[in-house]
Amino acid sequence: MILLLKLVLTPLLVGGSAYAARRWGPAIGGWLIALPLTSGPVLAFLSLDHGTSFAAAAGVGSLSGLAGISIYSIAYDRVARRLGPGPSLGVATMSFFATGLILLPMLGVPAMVVAAVVLAAITLAARLIPPSGLVHPPIPYPRWDLPARMIVATGLVLGITTFAPLLGPQWSGLLATFPVYVSVLTAFTHHHNGRIAAADVLAGTLAGLFGTVAFYLVVIGTVVQLGPLAAFGGALVAALAIEAVALRRTVRAGVEPEPV
Repeated sequence: MILLLKLVLTPLLVGGSAYAARRWGPAIGGWLIALPLTSGPVLAFLSLDHGTSFAAAAGVGSLSGLAGISIYSIAYDRVARRLGPGPSLGVATMSFFATGLILLPMLGVPAMVVAAVVLAAITLAARLIPPSGLVHPPIPYPRWDLPARMIVATGLVLGITTFAPLLGPQWSGLLATFPVYVSVLTAFTHHHNGRIAAADVLAGTLAGLFGTVAFYLVVIGTVVQLGPLAAFGGALVAALAIEAVALRRTVRAGVEPEPV
């Protein structure tokens, strides 16, 4: 039953978010893919497969991963001012893992301390990469793009949850936050619409990360006491409430929905 959920839930989440990103443009798309579409299911399945204490510890690893996404975004934006999508992705990816390696030794401290560091990183990145306010033309995605995203996402969920005992909770949580969809959407946008449009993807992603911080904190703080259903339900409500505010600010910044 759990395997069936992994095979069905993950591609549905990814497919829905990808369609919305194409329908409403880069910044809104970036905001949507900031939701824990992979790491959320990973944590939920870890709680079912390996227990709630394991999931809570993995949640701290996922929380630290948001700092990695922030540094990833800054690195991509800076390199993209001179180079194309390939080098920008390469440097951004190295920056993500370097940030994770720096933060992992401090993950034994209280989750709120980790959250404070993460929020500082997100705030810095958001200030350095503000929305442009421009409307960008639709991107001609190839037909294989959406199926490939769904397959990769499902593979990540299956792989991390299968090898979690070897990886340990913190590495499992951290790897679950690697920005696969952000990378795809940013690189495609950069290639077709230029650096500023790619920066708008990153700006939308960063705006959505504040709600994701709340998601992880609720999971970390309640999954052991309340169990997976209540913890993840409450975490989702908290994340959506905060991200609704972020979405409103993103739209007010001048990013309008795009036509199909």
